[in-house]
Amino acid sequence: RSSSRKTSAPCCCSYSTLKAWLPILSWLPKYNLKWLKMDVLAGLTVGLTTVPQALAYAEVAGLPVQFGLYSAFMGGFIYTFLGTSKDVTLGPTAIMSLLCSSVVGGQPHRAVLLSLLCGLIQAVMALLRLGFLLDFISFPVIKGFTCAAAVTIGFGQVKNILGIQGVPQQFFLEVYYTFHKIPEARIGDVVLGLICLALLVTLMFMKSSLTSDSDSTCSMYARKVVWAVATMRNAAVVIAASLIAFSWEVYGNHVFTITGKTTRGLPPFRPPPTSDTTANGTVVSFGEIVKDFGGGLAVIPFMGLLESIAIAKAFASQNDYRIDANQELLAIGVTNIMGSFVSAYPVTGSFGRTAVNSQTGVCTPAGGVVTSVIVLLSLAFLMPAFYYIPKASLAAVIICAVAPMVDYRVVAKMWRIRKLDLLPFFVTFLMSFWAVQYGIVGGIAVSGALLLYSMARPQIEVQRGEGEMKDLSSGLSFPATEYLSHIIHTRALQVSPPRSVVLDCSHVSVIDYTVISELRDLLRQFKLREVHLIFAGLQPSILKVLLAADLEGFRHNHSVDEALQMESRNLLDD
Repeated sequence: RSSSRKTSAPCCCSYSTLKAWLPILSWLPKYNLKWLKMDVLAGLTVGLTTVPQALAYAEVAGLPVQFGLYSAFMGGFIYTFLGTSKDVTLGPTAIMSLLCSSVVGGQPHRAVLLSLLCGLIQAVMALLRLGFLLDFISFPVIKGFTCAAAVTIGFGQVKNILGIQGVPQQFFLEVYYTFHKIPEARIGDVVLGLICLALLVTLMFMKSSLTSDSDSTCSMYARKVVWAVATMRNAAVVIAASLIAFSWEVYGNHVFTITGKTTRGLPPFRPPPTSDTTANGTVVSFGEIVKDFGGGLAVIPFMGLLESIAIAKAFASQNDYRIDANQELLAIGVTNIMGSFVSAYPVTGSFGRTAVNSQTGVCTPAGGVVTSVIVLLSLAFLMPAFYYIPKASLAAVIICAVAPMVDYRVVAKMWRIRKLDLLPFFVTFLMSFWAVQYGIVGGIAVSGALLLYSMARPQIEVQRGEGEMKDLSSGLSFPATEYLSHIIHTRALQVSPPRSVVLDCSHVSVIDYTVISELRDLLRQFKLREVHLIFAGLQPSILKVLLAADLEGFRHNHSVDEALQMESRNLLDD
């Protein structure tokens, strides 16, 4: 009997480890018919939202529209096995599409290779448990980037609303040439684009204004119909616009700028290309491509992880469950790796589609499988119909998707709470118009500088009495030792007569060799001037380190008040 217990323990341990790496094992044994119904409903709803958005985001990435669909189905399958959030849906997003466009410049082969490299970086980070690195990207940097990205993406679609051609991708040139070419605008595209925008905004407001205070069956049914139509507004508007465009095209009237010819069928499953060939036949090696990616190869994986984990945490908190951040990293990484084998570009979690998924009542990540099947069916059978999709309608979908990302209220909040946070916000915001990856890097650099400055210049409150009491109110670390030494010298040792000092160390939780060395020198200076440096409020762990350092002249007291009273008595005795 004892031997059976010994053999079952390792099995139990290995199964729990397997469940940690494959979260599907934690919910699949409990799966039931009710969950299946809700997952199918949610998957269908999200699928009808995903298809038009994927087509539109491929435009943002500067790629043929079918690449949006190629990128939209792998995440549903992979996340079902590896994801820890029931709500998150992985696929192309506005921000990742913009970043991809800025790095690969609309070259499909490079976009696919970028997906592979991003996935490898993300998976390695997950295996090494490096998710904590995302904590160093501050909220002002994230907000500055998302606001700038929304403006860049939204304005970038104005040319499609106007139906004008030959507009550069660089933001400032894009603004200039868009206004410069307004006389070339096509009336059909402008009218259709504005109608699509009006319909999308109207349906969005109708959905947000729905209330549940009426008990009548009729009103309940009407609300459900309005909610369903408003939720699938992107698909409804694109289908309607495509029918209008088709009705004109069959009679030979080219009134609208349409998507045009697309590659039919499912993408082949093959390894991503590791080299590229230019238009003049020059072969570009793998190393040269990676060099061309530059800083984007670091920015895109981090932003993908950040976006997806932020969404997962938000909906986990809303729906009362927990996620594993490192497991989420692994799910995104494997999705991008496997996606590169089906010609996908880098993907991440989508806030809009995740919200739809949650509101529809999804019960498990299996809803993503249904969404992926909808995308695959679209690729297999509907690609000829996508020929007639007007670009103005896709532009309207994108503009309505990114408009809520411009959060101007956050500026007022940061001004009220901490004005200094506006510095990384505006650095990120403004630099992102030059190049999005430089905006993120610049914002992180400014945030890091502010963080390091606060460590190197801690708040030291000075209280005068018989001696001086200095409160290290924000802790003490090695960058701050020189500053602390300067304050003590100018306030206590270089005055006449020299003054004793009580250091309130109640907030000091970490100490290192650099700090110890500086304190040894300070104690020697105090001894030469026949005054005292007293440490008060030391935490046990810090006291143990200081005692082990064997500092000559080291004096400590448990209480700041006791230390001040003792020093006062010493002065009176003198």
